[in-house]
Amino acid sequence: MSPGESGFKVLEHKLGYRFTDKGLLMEALTHKSYHYENRDSSEGFNERLEFLGDSVLGLSVAGELFGRLESFDESMMSKLKSYLVKGEVLSDVALGLGLGDYLRLGRGEEDSGGRTKRSLLANAMEAIIGAVYAESGYDEARALVLRLFRGRLDEAIETDLYKDYKSELQEASQEIHCVLPVYRVVEEEGPEHEKTFLVEVHVGGRLLGTGKGLNKKEAQQSAAREALGLIRGS
Repeated sequence: MSPGESGFKVLEHKLGYRFTDKGLLMEALTHKSYHYENRDSSEGFNERLEFLGDSVLGLSVAGELFGRLESFDESMMSKLKSYLVKGEVLSDVALGLGLGDYLRLGRGEEDSGGRTKRSLLANAMEAIIGAVYAESGYDEARALVLRLFRGRLDEAIETDLYKDYKSELQEASQEIHCVLPVYRVVEEEGPEHEKTFLVEVHVGGRLLGTGKGLNKKEAQQSAAREALGLIRGS
């Protein structure tokens, strides 16, 4: 699938940025599976831009946190940054843009639901950030990041979504019960590319929490959060 000029205009409007070099945008939207199947018409794919965008995203988020959170120490800012640049957040932003509709995929990826695969969406999101940087430099790329991630950033600062509940639960369970938490996947739902996981966490043989997420790690974090609340009596 190729978006075409009208498709580019819609996506650019959503991004709030207009590419002078449409080839850069096309490259950012091209998965390697498409490139390998269409070498004559595809000059490259998005992995190099993804690499660049990953660094630009990290610096943009770090700079914004440093400027806004004078009362936060290094540890708190590091946790926030790690949360904001992780694949789940990137793919959520990409889904909000409808980015999957614009991806160029090979037949295998297309048939296996690649347009909704969170890993592909997150990679393409980073590649677009990299493409903006490659064309217009850091200031424009940073402005794009802040436009797209502002809501997530504000939400993360105002809540505790960024906390590492698994690490906190491990410390608490060792201190109180002298054992490590045990996580068990008890249910998987949905197609392979869009599964949700239900996880239980047990401490000393006792069920203390359950959690659901789009991957095992997210579900484990949710379960650990519930267990911590029980341990701490809140």
